[in-house]
Amino acid sequence: MFTQGQTIVHPHHGPAVVRAIVHRTVRNTSVAYLELAVLDSKLIVSVPVDRADAVGLRAVMSPEEIEALLAVVRAPSGPEVAQWSRRFKENRERLRTGDIFTHAAIARDLTRRLESKGLSQAERDMLREARRPIAVEVSLSLGIPIDEAEGMLHAVQVEGAAAA
Repeated sequence: MFTQGQTIVHPHHGPAVVRAIVHRTVRNTSVAYLELAVLDSKLIVSVPVDRADAVGLRAVMSPEEIEALLAVVRAPSGPEVAQWSRRFKENRERLRTGDIFTHAAIARDLTRRLESKGLSQAERDMLREARRPIAVEVSLSLGIPIDEAEGMLHAVQVEGAAAA
């Protein structure tokens, strides 16, 4: 399923390269681990191969999957919780899932709120946190620089806001 040198995505750490597949003995049983080098840091993460799906490790999205991700950014916003503290808590819980489509929906909704009513500083930080994995995924999938991916994401958000 995974090979040495392959770039994959960890739901909480972001893109990582499989440095090695190593075997360790745990309670007298040999267990295979993926040794991942996280790209944006010097972090090395080990994940048991048989738990990779449960952890949420996945391959980088294809260009077709990126189009589906951008469709989420273009889509109309869902219902919004009026009280910022509840909205913040709800979005924080949704971000913890590590799901890239959830990040896209949160980035979409917070961007639109920023442009219409403004955001608290905590929500601005959350917006940056939600946007970053999307831009990285677009960059890796399409083979473009991160700043170009961020520009593309912004253009799609503006396009979606105008249509909404």
